[in-house]
Parts: sequence; structure tokens; C-alpha cells
Amino acid sequence: MQPRSISKVFKSVPTIEGAGVHLKRAFGYHQLPLFDPFLMLDDFHTNNPDEYLAGFPWHPHRGIETITYILEGRVEHGDSMGNSGVIGAGDVQWMTAGSGVIHQEMPKLSPSGTMWGFQFWTNLPASQKMIAPRYRDVPAATIPEVTLENGASIKVIAGKVAGVQGPVRDILADPELLDVRLLPGTVFEHAVTDGYTVVAYLLSGQGYFDQGRDPYAYDYAGTGWLDLERDCCFGPETTILYEHQGEGIRVTAGEQGLRFLLLVGQPLGEPIAWQGPIVMNSREELRIAFEEYHNGSFVK
Repeated sequence: MQPRSISKVFKSVPTIEGAGVHLKRAFGYHQLPLFDPFLMLDDFHTNNPDEYLAGFPWHPHRGIETITYILEGRVEHGDSMGNSGVIGAGDVQWMTAGSGVIHQEMPKLSPSGTMWGFQFWTNLPASQKMIAPRYRDVPAATIPEVTLENGASIKVIAGKVAGVQGPVRDILADPELLDVRLLPGTVFEHAVTDGYTVVAYLLSGQGYFDQGRDPYAYDYAGTGWLDLERDCCFGPETTILYEHQGEGIRVTAGEQGLRFLLLVGQPLGEPIAWQGPIVMNSREELRIAFEEYHNGSFVK
């Protein structure tokens, strides 16, 4: 397998969303359409309740899928389809907004004192923007964990590793979502479909995601104009975007080991009209969506 090369590297950016949730934006609005079909990835990680308890009160979505993955803490969910409940450590909720959903996501006081989770948005193709919404609750107990011969441990939420299929299937973007842990110095190789978008987001430890280990072989977006450091061994809160050509990736863990999320999806190559929680293909479709939200006809 000839592994893919890195296209761009980004450091996450602090921001505040919802009613006052402090988070790190791994990628989003300004990087479109580089991550197609993925629209945004947010990392909320704090042990200060004042930075997460305000949550994300009732708000609409249309034209996308929202995926939430919790590592620590608890989040209460409710939506206009009548779904409700609490997801905790290791749980996933995969919501297809389609033609329109109004929902809320409200973090609860974390038993461990730490709230840590992720939400990413996946775009829907124009032909499927207005499909009926659906909600999937994916408990941690239903997510298989594969251990490879070298000790690598992979939670398979969507996609397949070593013949083991994740519980989330029949998703339009043909996505993979893996939570990968590597022991120090070990190598993880994973086949991906040529032409698909491949993204890694680092959670802990350090690792090498390029084979040449040349820090000047790709574009790097640091945290500021005085950021003069360039290294090919990456640490937490770093996003790796791979080139689209190639049928696999090869990652080598550093001396501290490594943990990262891996996202893989089929690009749509369609125009994007995006405002707030609604993503459509044209400004006219956005206008209709907001008019329907305000006149009460948003939920079909």
C-alpha cells in the first residue's frame, strides 16, 4: 500500500457556541470545501462547569447530519421527533436532520468533573436534503473495539477494521468514524477508498502522519502569525487533512503513544449555502428554510 500524503495541517481554534459552551473548532466554515462532505468538527473539553452547562438550547437543523461522540460526561438530548435521553461516556448519537429537526443538547454536570466530547457535521447531497429525519442512539456497549497484533486498539463506530463492522451503517456519505489508540512506536495502517476525504484529529500523545517526515511538504496553519514552529510529529488538538489520492494511510505513534479520531467520507462536490445550523445548496433554499422556521412550518 502506498500511503497518502498530508495536504494540510490545522491547529484548532478556541470559540464559544450555543448558549456559552467553550470549545475548540478543529475545522469549519473557513475551510470549506476542503473537508467535503464534512462541514465542521468541534472539540469540547473542560473541567469547568461554567464552560459547558449552558449547552445548546432548542435550535433547528436542515440539510445535514450531526454526530456527537462523548468521551467523558453526560449530555441530555431532545428533539421534535419525540426522541429524548442522555448519552454518556463512549456513547454516540447520529442524527440525520434531513428536511428539518428542532432539537436541544444540554450537558449535565459531569460525574468525573470533566466534560469531553465531539460533534461533527456531515453534509447531505442535494437529492437527499429533504429526506425524512431520523435519530440513532448508539450506546457504547454496541460499539466494537478491535485489538490488533501490535496492541493498537480501535473503536469502530462506522466503517470496518480487521473485518469488524461498526454499528452505524446505511449513511449517505459512506463514512468511517474510528477512535484509534496506539502504543508508543507502533504503526497503524488503514485502507481507504481512493478519492474519499480522510481526516485525523489528535486527542492525546504524539505521532507521525507523513512518511517523509518533512514539515515543509504540506501547508500548515498555526495558531498565530508569530507561530514559527514546524514539526512533523503532531500533538493534541491538531487536524490532519490528507490528499485525496491514495488507497491508505500509515500512522506511527511517538514515544507517548497516540490517540486520534479518523474520519473518512465520500465528497459531494456540490455548492454549499450555509447559515448557522442550516446547510443547503442555494441562498434561495436558505431563505425558504428560515421563513419556514419563523412561520412554524419548518418541521414536516
